[in-house]
Amino acid sequence: MAQRIPPQVIDEIREKTNIVEVIGQYVQLKKSGKNYLGLCPFHEEKTPSFSVAEDKQIFHCFGCGKGGNVYTFLQELEGISFPEAVKKVADIEQIPLDIEISSEPINQTSTDHQQLIALHERTRDLYHHLLMNTKVGEAALTYLHERGLSDELIREFKIGFAPNQRDFLVQVAQQEKVNTDLMERSGLFIRRDDGSFSDRFYQRVMFPLNDFRGKPIGFSGRLLKTQDFPGEDQPKYLNSPETELFNKRQVLFNFDKARNEIRKQGEAILFEGFMDVLAAWQADIKNGLASMGTSLTEQQISAIERVTGQIVIAYDGDDPGQAATDRALSILGAHSRLTLMTVTVPEKLDPDEYLRKYGVTELQNLLQHGRQTPFAFKMHYRKKGLNLENEADRLNYLEAVMHDLVQVQSPMEQDLYLGQLANEFQLTRESLKQQLQMVRQTIRTERRQQQAPASPVSVQPVKKVLTKEEKAERMLLYRSMNESSIREQLVQTGFQFIHDQYQELLLYLDSYMMVHGNFVLADFLNYLKENEMKQLAIDISMISMSEDSNEREIYDLMRVVSQSGIAEEIKQRQKEQLEARKSGNQQRELELTVQIIELTKRLKQA
Repeated sequence: MAQRIPPQVIDEIREKTNIVEVIGQYVQLKKSGKNYLGLCPFHEEKTPSFSVAEDKQIFHCFGCGKGGNVYTFLQELEGISFPEAVKKVADIEQIPLDIEISSEPINQTSTDHQQLIALHERTRDLYHHLLMNTKVGEAALTYLHERGLSDELIREFKIGFAPNQRDFLVQVAQQEKVNTDLMERSGLFIRRDDGSFSDRFYQRVMFPLNDFRGKPIGFSGRLLKTQDFPGEDQPKYLNSPETELFNKRQVLFNFDKARNEIRKQGEAILFEGFMDVLAAWQADIKNGLASMGTSLTEQQISAIERVTGQIVIAYDGDDPGQAATDRALSILGAHSRLTLMTVTVPEKLDPDEYLRKYGVTELQNLLQHGRQTPFAFKMHYRKKGLNLENEADRLNYLEAVMHDLVQVQSPMEQDLYLGQLANEFQLTRESLKQQLQMVRQTIRTERRQQQAPASPVSVQPVKKVLTKEEKAERMLLYRSMNESSIREQLVQTGFQFIHDQYQELLLYLDSYMMVHGNFVLADFLNYLKENEMKQLAIDISMISMSEDSNEREIYDLMRVVSQSGIAEEIKQRQKEQLEARKSGNQQRELELTVQIIELTKRLKQA
């Protein structure tokens, strides 16, 4: 039975945890002043607006407004419950937590998302068991061994086998009473015209596809041809269809396992296929990723950008692989924050083939020491299909590489390549520089002339403009959080904020301090129940003020709030006075006149 986590344990885990280290596993953070900045994982952005305050142990995005402590971050990012977030932090920090955290099985009260994940987990484990422990999976296991995959690696990635039965998984789902709606939405089954189901995957080696948390959300099945099943009419690879879990534009194979290694190495290595990633893993290169058989997407690039600023492209060495490298450089080149390198695998091999032919050490050397800059790759790639003894081809080649060289930002790098081109084609450096300038000018002119259709813009929330009074209220609350004497002064004098939410936050703060004694923002966020209050507390905590207050500052802030509050009261009384006059209620008009006089005196004294 699941147990409730005691509050003192929750506090202890949080106090032992550095939020920068936890968030740093998901977001590439760079020190900026006393805080850390990175690209927000909750919305698409080009410029970092996601801030992590190590001293306060909170995060806050100035773009989308999300914020909280380490538990909030994991809840928001991974869609998990508070107890699950506490357990995850404990696991990350290797803090023992001998408490069972409940997780709902299929068809109970869990959400649709959890049910679909659970169904994929059950399917993955079943296929993996068939591969590793049954006669049905022997041929598939032999195939994987022949491809150089060890049992340890197969277990690590939970690779499996879907047998040559159209209703194998259907029968399992029916025995476990999985509802038909869930079956249809999972993408694991195909509904026939008569309403019955068949397995989508059969006679295939199954590679689980995970989200960034390591949860299975789909599969890629590699056809296993045998004498009994030649499979001429079957595609070599079959992926899960698009579902509410699986969107191939967002998925990167091995991202869940590679993320921490990418952070450590400071770079990600992009491969074309799953087998290349697995080959690299066996060679102890664990920062490899692969897209889902398509060109890189903005979503995939954004995911990589959040954890590293450097990408090495190591696609296959054959012609299609080199063409894919050229396309990837064009796509990634639009992201100026990224540093790009390429590796060309010799003999037109793919990295997996290269490993099997030359061994682990040679693959490691190739990926580490066989790197080229994007322009060096393009200088070589643009020569394909051209006869450089032919004058027209030589001119076409130079025109093409000049367009590439314009994209190189470093003047030193440009000069280096101009020298290489001048030597190779027996031209002067000056003539090449002039040509480069002409190309640059042509590109600028074309850009000005082209009226490109406006692309969809990510609309950021409009930041609320605070009044002078609200700024003062927030500054008073900031001081109250950091100095007990200010909070006590406001409470004991019965000071009233103009806006209800600030008055409410002061009351929460006062009751929290009576219990805890010391103010810890990350802990205070757990104490607050409403998300609006949590967000308000975070916003206030991020105000930039001098370290210590003084009496004059507090007096001035209280005066701004008090004067505004009294002024609002005077306006209200004047409005009521006008209504009393219109209705002929002289007694009420006189009472309100006296009140307005008293309020005006108070306003002058405030």
